Amino acid sequence: MTTAAESATSLVQSVDWLAIAPPLTAAAVALVVLVADLFVTEARKPLVGYGAVAGLVAALALIIPLHEGDRSTFCLTTGSRACSYTADHFTLVIQALVLGGALLTAMLSIGDTRKLPAGEFWFLLLSSAAGAALLPASRDLATLVVALEVASLPAFALVGIKRGDRRSSEAALKFFLSSVVATAVMLLGVSFVYAATGTLHLTDLAGRLGHVDPALSTLAGAGVALTLVGFAFKTAAAPFHFWVPDTYVGAPLPIAAYLSVVGKAVGFSGLILVTVVAFPAYAEVWGPALAVLAALTMTVGNVAALRQSASRARSAVRLLAWSSVAQAGYLLVPVAAAAYAGERRIGSTVAYALMYAVVNLGAFAVAALVARTRPGNRLDDYRGLYATRPLAALALAFFLLCLAGLPPGIIGLFAKVTVFSAAVDAGLGWLAVVMAVNVVVALYYYLQWTAALFRGPSEEEAAPAVRHRTPAPLTAAIVLTAVAGIVLSGAPQTVLRFAAVNLF
Repeated sequence: MTTAAESATSLVQSVDWLAIAPPLTAAAVALVVLVADLFVTEARKPLVGYGAVAGLVAALALIIPLHEGDRSTFCLTTGSRACSYTADHFTLVIQALVLGGALLTAMLSIGDTRKLPAGEFWFLLLSSAAGAALLPASRDLATLVVALEVASLPAFALVGIKRGDRRSSEAALKFFLSSVVATAVMLLGVSFVYAATGTLHLTDLAGRLGHVDPALSTLAGAGVALTLVGFAFKTAAAPFHFWVPDTYVGAPLPIAAYLSVVGKAVGFSGLILVTVVAFPAYAEVWGPALAVLAALTMTVGNVAALRQSASRARSAVRLLAWSSVAQAGYLLVPVAAAAYAGERRIGSTVAYALMYAVVNLGAFAVAALVARTRPGNRLDDYRGLYATRPLAALALAFFLLCLAGLPPGIIGLFAKVTVFSAAVDAGLGWLAVVMAVNVVVALYYYLQWTAALFRGPSEEEAAPAVRHRTPAPLTAAIVLTAVAGIVLSGAPQTVLRFAAVNLF
């Protein structure tokens, strides 16, 4: 006969510490950095930043032992034995992306945190990275929402961390309010889904949503719709994108880079999990909806990017912000295609996200370099950059051509081909046409910026600017992203093979 003690013991979930090591390491280092900041003198504050970099490197290294992608933990001990945390191939790829993005953000930030509270800055960055690394491994809606907020809440503070800067405070407020609304809508949707199915685990939801009591079908459908709307905010899909340009402009430049890559990866990985893993029974609803959102998002982003004035203050960051909105539209295409052609299409989204992360972080790194001598960061400030900083100009030209999908940025071209193919194979010919038109439209502003790098500066721009010593980590970030882009462009077929991999 089973005793009460034995019955209680059987409900205790085991913990696979190696599986949770990447996000756990980032969180632990965040606490260490915060405490260490109390004992470090002002002259040694940069050491805190280097400690944060070391912690992110360690978190990345801990992904390697998990390469088999066969670990799960926090699993139910009875019933379906569903798990709340799974380190499969999808999880590991996204964790590598977000932790790598956080690492490059940290490298951009070293030397640029002189006027910022160092301890708080590094603690918030590492905390957000820990939440971002937890999210792709989440396999129940409660863990998913908690991870999303752990990634988002520190980001609000990072956007507004420039004390006394009205633009930074305004950006943080807009970001906060939009995210709070998104979270509230998402939580309402999650509660409806739970009420209709009685479970939060994604794998269990996939089975139960197909057999919901007819009396609860409307509640379930509303829950699915509201959950997707919440994630549409997080991915900056139009018309839920309005917070992006002002947030990027008001945030410190490294944080704008972080939001453009890591923030987007968090939103898309969550969207992929709820659609492909949890809500396949409603594919006929979210498939067309995401296809329309993809078309609208890429169009709005590209049209707004075209309208940027080269002489407007911070127009370079605004253009990158609107470009990121357009790129979100491309990223949505394979997710929508998965509703028609199966989950294997998700590989195209992840492949595109990896390319986008490398080149977009590189573009922001060069923007951070230019901002050291020209704080206005206008597009006009980049005119003639090749004459003063030839290597930086060549790197930025390469990054912009990758985003445009033109040689020598072959990786960008092949990434777009995988997304285009996903739409065509899923029978979404109209969406493929919209994408093709938008790619052509985007060529104008990418090539215009690229051409300006090699033009002769005007008389005003030719005046010698004050030169500042470039921090070694910033130089290293530009070099790393450029080398990664070149290597990927040298083996573009890797993208095609990766896009065909079943990540789940």
